Amino acid sequence: MAETIGDAAVPRMLVLARESRGLTQKQLSTSMSELAGGATTSQGFVSRAEAGQLPVSGERLELYAEALGYPSSLLRTNKPEFGAGVGLVHHRKRQLTTAGDIKRIHAVLNLTRLQVRSLMADVPARTTVPIPHVEVDDLTTPADAARAVRAAIGATAGPLESAVQLLEHAGALVLSRELLTPAQVDAGTETVPVDAVSCCPAGEDPLVLLNTGTPAERQRYTLAHELGHMVMHQVPHKDQEKQANAFAAELLMPATLVRTDLSGGQLGIPRLLELKKQWNVSMWALLRRAHTLGILSDWRYRSLAVEMSTLGYRTNEPDELPPDTPAAVEAAIAWHLRHGRTIDDLAARAGLHVQEFTRLYLAASPTSTSPDLAADPVSPFPSPVRTHHDR
Repeated sequence: MAETIGDAAVPRMLVLARESRGLTQKQLSTSMSELAGGATTSQGFVSRAEAGQLPVSGERLELYAEALGYPSSLLRTNKPEFGAGVGLVHHRKRQLTTAGDIKRIHAVLNLTRLQVRSLMADVPARTTVPIPHVEVDDLTTPADAARAVRAAIGATAGPLESAVQLLEHAGALVLSRELLTPAQVDAGTETVPVDAVSCCPAGEDPLVLLNTGTPAERQRYTLAHELGHMVMHQVPHKDQEKQANAFAAELLMPATLVRTDLSGGQLGIPRLLELKKQWNVSMWALLRRAHTLGILSDWRYRSLAVEMSTLGYRTNEPDELPPDTPAAVEAAIAWHLRHGRTIDDLAARAGLHVQEFTRLYLAASPTSTSPDLAADPVSPFPSPVRTHHDR
């Protein structure tokens, strides 16, 4: 559906904008009343406006936009949206995530997708390897799917150097956003709140939003998990989270390679810490991998999990891995800036005020305006993914 801008607000954009700010209809109506200096805006008005029963234009539109912190042009833009589809939100402990959180996360993902699509327009196409789609059945396992991906990207052996680079090389776009405050990891399990949210709309670049504040080693596993959804899950089903975890484990720690490392001698905390730096994954991920591969007994697995928890490694593992930094969107912005567009231009494209655009797309990466970044005028994007064995 083409994007058009009319004189009045588009009801669905009113909903997305409000939910992306984590506001209820009542909270928005109160904010609008305060900004109006006494002229009351009722919750009923907001409800009817979002339902398309009342037009929002002129001064009322500007008031609406001011209360939401978006340019009024965004609220007037009729942009296509996707729903909560396969692998959209990655919940590792859903009971920690409220319905309001889910709505906000969905809205942030939708709006970020629209922003990024506008920012990537006109930029030279990236060199990518199409993500293979593998149907898991009685004969094909998630591990088979992971091996197919490794073969497709040419990373057939060794620990992956960068999960972000892998996804970007496969055509995805990765960004960090404040989704939820990271919570504690339950000892030895994968029960954490939302680490990432992703979507893979037909005909568009897949998009992954990483939860800001999540440790780098957990982000790598999360990215591999989200890639698993993109590869295997065209239709949702009850086993998809379990399958995505199995895919991620094989992608990051191939059984034929990691088994020897995990089996050499008595596996304990010092060895897990050593392997963490080698495999670029958390100690918990390695511990679980050793258990699922049958290297550790249930008793030994539980004992190590308790020991790691006692040491405080549930939330703060030693020797944190360096952050895995996204580059594709940053490179696209750098390309625009080098070709005469201003930050004001790009903010308007994205439907954001300049200050928020700068915070979301420039503040975290000062090099985004560097003339050396993305210097290739044809393909200003990251090189193919490498493994440690390539170096």
